Amino acid sequence: MYASNANISLLPTLTQLNRAEEERFSFAASRSADAIRRKKEDRIGYRQAFSLDADRIIHSRAYTRYIDKTQVFCLVSNDHITHRVLHVQLVSRIARTVGRFLGLNEDLIEAIALGHDIGHAPFGHDGETFLAELCVKHGLPPFQHNIQSVRFLDHLERKGRGWNLSLQTLDGILCHDGEIHANKISPGPVKDFPGLDKELDQKKNNPKYKLAPMTLEGCVVRMADTVAYIGRDIEDAILLNLIQREDIPKTCREQLGSTNGEVVYTLVTDLINNSFIPRSKHDPTGYIGFSREIADQLQILKKFNYKNIYLHPKTKTNLPLIRNCYKNLFDHYLKQLENGRAIKSIDLMTDMDHSYLASHTPAAMICDYIAGMTDNFFLKQARNIGCKIPEKQ
Repeated sequence: MYASNANISLLPTLTQLNRAEEERFSFAASRSADAIRRKKEDRIGYRQAFSLDADRIIHSRAYTRYIDKTQVFCLVSNDHITHRVLHVQLVSRIARTVGRFLGLNEDLIEAIALGHDIGHAPFGHDGETFLAELCVKHGLPPFQHNIQSVRFLDHLERKGRGWNLSLQTLDGILCHDGEIHANKISPGPVKDFPGLDKELDQKKNNPKYKLAPMTLEGCVVRMADTVAYIGRDIEDAILLNLIQREDIPKTCREQLGSTNGEVVYTLVTDLINNSFIPRSKHDPTGYIGFSREIADQLQILKKFNYKNIYLHPKTKTNLPLIRNCYKNLFDHYLKQLENGRAIKSIDLMTDMDHSYLASHTPAAMICDYIAGMTDNFFLKQARNIGCKIPEKQ
């Protein structure tokens, strides 16, 4: 609870912060006072709405589990290799820098960035593929980490109550799709919660369904996602002796840079200089984007990364064992739940709100549970049921 005296003294501060946004934000920026929540909150305090979202995300259990989630390289005995927790922080820093220069809401940018990958399954995109296959096999829509990120924060955290985050934050998380190449992106139509839920269903049933954030802040995070990983993954791959710096395509080295720092600086500068932010309602729709020349080189660099890093045989060495662990764990938990036996330590299945238990099949509950595991916990559970697990190299 807040002290009553503090309430009185801090109320004007919040009002002043909201008013200050009118002076320093661009016309098209999201205002904190315009945040929309599923459930109205009569809160007294000094945190603006999107700042509160960022705090709630960073204090969530799902955020804590970022610490042991694969970014690209898994089971590597090197403490300097990027994990998911560092990636989302890099996205946040890069996106906030862009947002600051464009006059956008940095609190909203931070909340979206910190939460955008919170639904990733163990072992990154490969784990996502394995879990998607199992979901389809058991009559569920294919697993998608951006949808799961919204599920964790909006429905599963706090024993099913969720964090009551703003529509703008959840929308940005759902629509981040950083792997899709685009020269620029414009905000989609303004949404409400029924509209967000409709998009969730459309994306769930058709993974190729294209989404667009409703805010320019969401567009910034979507672009910053690529900026954060493209050069960093190259540095990790060089550290692991998968590639040499000289292997980077010559035109990319010349126009983007040959180190992560150079690449990030080039891309951020280009975004700032080539994005368009409306100054009034009479201006055309705004967008966040790269120049044609830089976008072309970024696409070349992405293709290089896929061929030489993400699809490198050494990157895939442990995947057969991990795939088998996914299958065996899913089957093991399903058999236990279908036989009415509780699973020790799984509060997601035994201590959730009744509405969750009543509305989810055993397979859906298992999908939620496995998606929330850290890499190490996943391997521990697999070992406990007799699976052969890969070891760190």
